[in-house]
Parts: sequence; structure tokens; C-alpha cells
Amino acid sequence: MEYDPQVPTYQTSDPTSFAFISARERWPAIVTGAIDDVHRTVASLPDSEIDAVAEGKSIVAGLATLKYELQHNRALTPIPDDGQPDVAGYHAELAARGPPTWHDVEWLYSECYLYRRMATLFSRAQTPFWKSYDVFQRQKMDTFKSSRPAVLELAGRYRDIITQIRSSRDHKVINNSSGSPETEKEKEAEKMLFVEMAEICLWGNATDLSLLTSLTYEDLQKLQGSRARKESEKNVLVNDLGSAFEVLYAAQRTSQANATGPSASSRRVDIVLDNAGFELFVDLILAGYLLATGLATEVVLHPKSIPWFVSDVVPADFAALLNAMQDPKTFYAPPAAAGTKDRSGKDAVAVGAGRDTPALSDKDAELIQFLFDDWSSLHAEGQLILRPSRFWTHAGSFWRMPHTAPEVFEDLKESELVIFKGDLNYRKLTGDAAWSPTTPFTTAIGPLGPSSGIRTLALRTCKADVVVGLPEGKDEEIRKASQGDDVEARKWAWSGKWAVVQFSDGKA
Repeated sequence: MEYDPQVPTYQTSDPTSFAFISARERWPAIVTGAIDDVHRTVASLPDSEIDAVAEGKSIVAGLATLKYELQHNRALTPIPDDGQPDVAGYHAELAARGPPTWHDVEWLYSECYLYRRMATLFSRAQTPFWKSYDVFQRQKMDTFKSSRPAVLELAGRYRDIITQIRSSRDHKVINNSSGSPETEKEKEAEKMLFVEMAEICLWGNATDLSLLTSLTYEDLQKLQGSRARKESEKNVLVNDLGSAFEVLYAAQRTSQANATGPSASSRRVDIVLDNAGFELFVDLILAGYLLATGLATEVVLHPKSIPWFVSDVVPADFAALLNAMQDPKTFYAPPAAAGTKDRSGKDAVAVGAGRDTPALSDKDAELIQFLFDDWSSLHAEGQLILRPSRFWTHAGSFWRMPHTAPEVFEDLKESELVIFKGDLNYRKLTGDAAWSPTTPFTTAIGPLGPSSGIRTLALRTCKADVVVGLPEGKDEEIRKASQGDDVEARKWAWSGKWAVVQFSDGKA
């Protein structure tokens, strides 16, 4: 609170904010989904697991209590101590707020508090089974399974691009050992490819399970794939990808010019991750592309340390994705025959794309396995690195980073470019404050802006009220065009239909 921007923040009591709907509709639905998940898991446990069954039922009761408090606007209570140092910060902030009730509290703090409190039900468990349990993991992998058409399309595109890049690089080594400078035409072609890869990464953020709580297979097909991305190009309200490319390109050329050995010096790109499943898949496509072209020599991925905002990446999601891709025919196999049930009476195998989905062909399996081999190799060689931190699940904004997580702040300064994915990271970058939409992005991100030592690139599809860096009159224009006379709220920014790509060069 002490270091946050001095601008009013969005509150769950404001009927014109998406916070109002979130507290009353979205969050109870999310907790209900968690209850159902734990209940199904308890029902699938063998009778011999008496302790795990009993503790699972206790967790269901704890989730039910949380849902009751949400729906009946009870006061937020202190988070049970699970031994993590962030508990003290949550408690101090809660005490400073009153304590507040669910329907009259700052949106960012209360949403983080919700998931942090859910996490304690598992972190305080006595049985190992529940202590490491991710209540959202089933949803994340089911959604990735339902993304099969887009996964196959992008896998083919990735393999073609990576193969061409490596072939071109080898050709240059053999035929152009003198190292003649690249032409402007070649540079422009590289820039266009960078923009394509980054926009794939951007629109992967549209499938956010914390927002799309009733997502169907058909819905996913409308959000994913080249046609959907093409149709959405006009909805990118600010696009600074060109500036981001220029700094990576310049760093690459400088590094190559100064290299004294066979390889250039290390150049790092960081990605502060958002959603697992399909979005993590497209994040890895961007990472693999950056490494193949040499725009980066290593990519550091920053996942959350605990299950967070339904679909956010935790380290286990990276392993789960690679495991699925290692044996794609099994992963994408049609679900079990109807009639196979667990102890709860539900289908034993979650229905991803439906029982009428055909088995994966050998050709398609080879495509996915190419990506598995490529990304596994990059990870094993230390070019693709996972670096979780508890800071990413603190309650506050990134304005606090230099003061509350100086080790994270100093580490990010070592990067050529830090890419912040998704809506929550954008809200935290800007303090989730009610800025004027024409406020410069560099102003709204405060200590991570100019002279911070950090180059920041936000890739965000809009699913919350805060938005900055728009041209004068653009917010009003979209409100009128999409909302008619109902222009009091910024509803256009709630759906994920619109996007911003915004850059700040803190090293300039």
C-alpha cells in the first residue's frame, strides 16, 4: 500500500466495475468448481487411503465455508499460517483495511487473498497427497486437450519456421563466413516474423479459465487458430512490438560484433507467465523462436509457486505439458467408453474434445513430438529456464517490487526484455488503478518505467477495467460503438476481445 500509485483503485463495491461482477458471480463459481474437483478426486481414491479421504472431505468443507462467506458478504479473515513469509504481508494489509467485507474491498487485494486462502487448505494438509495437490490442474489439462486444432496448426507452423531458420543459419555459416551485414529487406522479414510469433503469444491469452468458467470446445475453436488471430488484428489498440524487436535486434548485432569466440555473449529474455495449457504452449513457441533466431540466448520463464487464478502456470504445469507432448497419441486419445465411472458417478476420464474426436494421426503426432524434442533439449541445455518466486503471488502491485522483492527487481535488470503476459500481470504493473485511459504506459507502471533498468513489454488481452496508453477519445469511441448508451462502465475491456501491446525502455 505504501508504495502503490496514488490513484484510486477498483473496488468490488463499484457496480460499474468488473470487480462487482467478479465478487458476486465469478468467484463463487470458481470455488464451486474447486469443490467439485476435490469431491471427484476423493471419490476416486481407494478405500485404503482413509486419511486422504478424510482430509479431502475436510478440504471440501473449508472450500464450502469460503463460498458461503463470499456469497453472504462476510468480513475477510486472517489467512491461516502455513509457514510462508507472505502471510505476514497479507495480515498487515488486511488489518490496515479494516477488515473489509467481500463486497466492499479493493479488487486486486481481495482476488489475490481469495486464491492465497484457498492455497492454505492444501498447504496445511497433513497427507502428502493433498499437500501438493493443484485443484485447478484437471481444468488446465482438459482445456489444453480441447485446444487440439490450434495446437496442431501452430505445431506445423513452428516446425516449418524452426527448420527454415536452422537451414538458413547453416547456409550462412558455409557460404558467408565473412559475416557481411544483413540487408534492410532481411531485417524487415525478421521483424515481420517476430511480430507474428509475438501476436500468437498475445492471443493465446484469450483462453483464461478464471474468466471463461463455462468454456466449451466450440468456444475454444472461435478463440484459437490463424483465422481468429487475423480477425483480431484490428482489435490491438496499441502495438509496440516494433520497438521491442528493435532492442532485441540491436542487442544481437552488438553482441555478435563484440564476440571474441565462436558464440556471442549471453542475452536473456524473461517471460512472466500467465495461463497454463494452450497459453503456455504458445509462450514456448515464442521462446523457441527467440532462441532459434538468436534474438535471445536464454529465456527465463517465471511461473507462480502455488495454484493461482485458476489457470496460472506453476512449475508442474510445464512438466505436464511436456509429458502430454511426449506421447501425444495417448494424450489425445478419445475418452473412455461411456459407462466408465469413478466412485462419484462421474466419467472416469474427463471429456476433452468429445468422444467423436478421431485418434491422432502419425503425421500429427510427429509434429507435436518435434516440439517436445526441441523444447526438452532447450530446457536440458539451460537455454529454457524456470524461475518461480513467491513474489508473483503477493497481494500487491509490481510498484512494490523494488522495496518488497529487491532480489527479483535486480534479477530482471539482467534481462534484455521482460515480457509480462496477461491481464493480472497488467493489473499489477499499473497498480490496478483507475488511471485515465490516455495515461502513458510508462507513467502507469511507475518504478518499472523509465530509468528502472528494466525493459518491459506487456502482452495483454483486456479482461479488466484498467487500460492505459490509448489515443485521446479511443475509450469513448469503443464504449459507444460496443455498448450503445450504456457507457458508464468500461465493459468493452472485460471480454478479452481487445488487446494492448505496450513497451517501456527502462534502459534508455
